[in-house]
Amino acid sequence: MALPERNTSEAMFILLGFSEFPELQVPLFLIFLAIYSVTVVGNIGMIVIIKINPKLHTPMYFFLSHLSFVDFCYSSIIAPKMLVNLVAKDRTISFSGCIGQYFFFCTFVVTEAFLLAVMAYDRFVAICNPLLYAAAMSQKLCFTLVMGPYGWGLTCSLILTCSALQLSFPSFNTLDHFFCEFSTLLALSCSDTSNNQLLLFIFATFNAVGTLLFILMSYVFIVVTILKMHSASGRRKAFSTCASHLTAISIFHGTILFLYCVPNSKNSRHTVKVACVFYTVVIPMLNPLIYSLRNKDVKDTVTKILDIKISSP
Repeated sequence: MALPERNTSEAMFILLGFSEFPELQVPLFLIFLAIYSVTVVGNIGMIVIIKINPKLHTPMYFFLSHLSFVDFCYSSIIAPKMLVNLVAKDRTISFSGCIGQYFFFCTFVVTEAFLLAVMAYDRFVAICNPLLYAAAMSQKLCFTLVMGPYGWGLTCSLILTCSALQLSFPSFNTLDHFFCEFSTLLALSCSDTSNNQLLLFIFATFNAVGTLLFILMSYVFIVVTILKMHSASGRRKAFSTCASHLTAISIFHGTILFLYCVPNSKNSRHTVKVACVFYTVVIPMLNPLIYSLRNKDVKDTVTKILDIKISSP
């Protein structure tokens, strides 16, 4: 018998998470708690380091500080609820809580995709037009380039969220996921979701493919410029400045492309969950590590901070 429909605002959802592995609940809790702790310390630490070191007051680090802020935000939207559900018996979440989680998550994930594209443009200007870099990447332009991703992320999220608010849901719903993912929500609706699915496809394709193509085009020009350099040390330095960004891009876009290429079948649900864990929880932890481990100025600042703390009484 079909479940009775309620007013959408009264619908309740049960997040199954990783409940099919009861023996792994505690180990998973400890692992995800450690990952989230590193994420918080790493991203907030990166923001602080960039702020206190005058050498890092450049466009590249300005964008990086916002990337760290976005990583911290969207990880914090997912991880705490996931941690609670690993140890709590009550895994319910209200419709308003579910839609709120999706709204903020979508906002920051879309923002991250476009921030990575902005950082690719920054590297393009720095390497292909080094003499004009300081003038071209003015404070006003940098501010505009950062506000653009936030604005577009908010716009995408508002449109998709408003489309979800028009749907009807049964009184109680079981989500085979650890967070309120949009396509999983659509699968539970009693309403016609064809328009919602079309919106999701359009935005997902534009955001993922559009930003990736822009990044690839930027790096084509960057690679051509680097190969034209006569100095081997100059080529190495240029490649080195791009290495961290390329690593972050490869992990972020590679995971999302892999996730959307997985067939939507019962046999692939575990794979989908693992991929979702990677881009919602693991990537926000990796980004500050990627940028800090490969950057001398960041490592020097961390060393100075640690020296001051050790030497102080």
